[in-house]
Amino acid sequence: MSTSFLRRTLSFLRNTWRGLTSMRTALVLLFLLALAALPGALLPQWSLNEDNVREFSDNYPTLAKVLDAVGAFNVFGSVWFAAIYVLLFVSLIGCLLPRSSHYLRQLRARPVRTPRNLERMPHHAGGTVDLSAEEMTAVARRRLRRWRTEEATEPDGSRTISAERGYLREAGNLVFHFALVGLLITVAGGQLTRYEGQVVVQADGSSFCNSGTYNYDSFRAGPTVDGTSLSEFCLRVKDFDVGYLPSGQPDNFHADIDYQSGEALDNGNWKPHDLQVNNPLRTAGDRVYLTGNGYTPVFTVTFPDGQQRTKKTQWKPVNTGTMLSQGATKFDRPDMPDEQRRHENQLAIRGLFAPTAQLNGKVLSSSFPALNDPMVAVDVLKGKLGFATGESQSIFNVNQELIDSGELERVERQNLAVGDSVRLADGTSIRFDGVQRWVNLQVSHNPFQPYVLVFALTVVVGLGASLSIKRRRIWVRITPAGAGTGPTGTDAEESDGDTSVEIGGLARTDQAGYGEEFTRIAEELLVGGRGSTSSSVAGDNSRGRSS
Repeated sequence: MSTSFLRRTLSFLRNTWRGLTSMRTALVLLFLLALAALPGALLPQWSLNEDNVREFSDNYPTLAKVLDAVGAFNVFGSVWFAAIYVLLFVSLIGCLLPRSSHYLRQLRARPVRTPRNLERMPHHAGGTVDLSAEEMTAVARRRLRRWRTEEATEPDGSRTISAERGYLREAGNLVFHFALVGLLITVAGGQLTRYEGQVVVQADGSSFCNSGTYNYDSFRAGPTVDGTSLSEFCLRVKDFDVGYLPSGQPDNFHADIDYQSGEALDNGNWKPHDLQVNNPLRTAGDRVYLTGNGYTPVFTVTFPDGQQRTKKTQWKPVNTGTMLSQGATKFDRPDMPDEQRRHENQLAIRGLFAPTAQLNGKVLSSSFPALNDPMVAVDVLKGKLGFATGESQSIFNVNQELIDSGELERVERQNLAVGDSVRLADGTSIRFDGVQRWVNLQVSHNPFQPYVLVFALTVVVGLGASLSIKRRRIWVRITPAGAGTGPTGTDAEESDGDTSVEIGGLARTDQAGYGEEFTRIAEELLVGGRGSTSSSVAGDNSRGRSS
């Protein structure tokens, strides 16, 4: 019983392995992988943009729950995508190993012997030449010197040349599939070792160092990255400039930065770099991209006791066409030892910023993205900002629950131009000092990216070779005068020439284009032998085919 069960189990595993490693299964899995990647391209992903996922969930709450349950918002990290990925990898390896072994044996093999009846070949030509058999053999040998050839002498004295060409077609096919396996491995390796971070840096000489994840505003990494061994480099953003067309469309982005990495970190030497959208900084194995920009209103608060605090916090664009931005700049009351009172007297300046102000009554909007006439519309909030709770909160807004509960209340609303100020009832003065620019930088690290590019190019080269190279065979039979019969069935002694030449051809793959090549070779052989054609057939032979 146990022996029978073991036999059935082994049989099942063997059949499963054969099915998994068939080329048909590999193609099906490749199609499934492409199909499975579609949700990752069509739907927002947690790993790329959490805000878009939340917006999709708000718009389609029922559908979003179903999609989230099946991992549609995290396609490339889902179990089912990884399962298809691994199965495809195993299937390709299982297909390629036996095919490679077969191809190596094929390379060592000699071309097949010349068939007895060449007239049955799909391509056929024949004639007589004025050369001797030895001379005609030399002519054919020279013409087919780039082919793999095998010569033989038949019992009736006829000489034959078997030639085959196009072995690189299968090599291109194998290169394509091996490169595809390499592409899968390097993409998987990149996902394991990659990291990507986003950070906002003020364009006033502020700096950023890639010394830890705590320096980033957001950070995503592969399973093998713990954030303790990031590439070492620092940069500082000295200035940022953007040009706009009259329509308001951005024309160019330019960040003037300095950076240092490697040994320069020890000696303090800074190198300049022109950071643009299509000109990232590449240093220490990382790439730094310019992905966004915005404005930072600068506010100075003068408290009743005369103390001043100046703060600049980036505000987020809500309209990229006009760069109308919203945000919140928050202040803690200085030198107030009573912690309870200090928490109850915090300030937040929340509102809208317009680089080119346009007023409709008292409603502020922006008419152009450039910094032509800056103005802010602010609500001054006073009370508890929730810092003491330790909970994370957005830098672009305040906790609405604190406003609803009355712990944070609005004490003033005003539109301010640069230099304008507003005075609160307790004597606190808030002045709008001006505007600075900020840039959003994306730091990407993927040590496998160069290998991905190499394998992707190899895939193209292998595919091109497998599609363009044709496997074909050609046979030449040279019969001396008086030896057997000629290609037309008449005795050689009755032929007009001294030597009969018969040529047959067969395309191992599709025959497109081989007819022209065969005709050209046949004409060159017969003309090279200064002969006359007694019979010629090209294309499909009505009497069948034989190899």
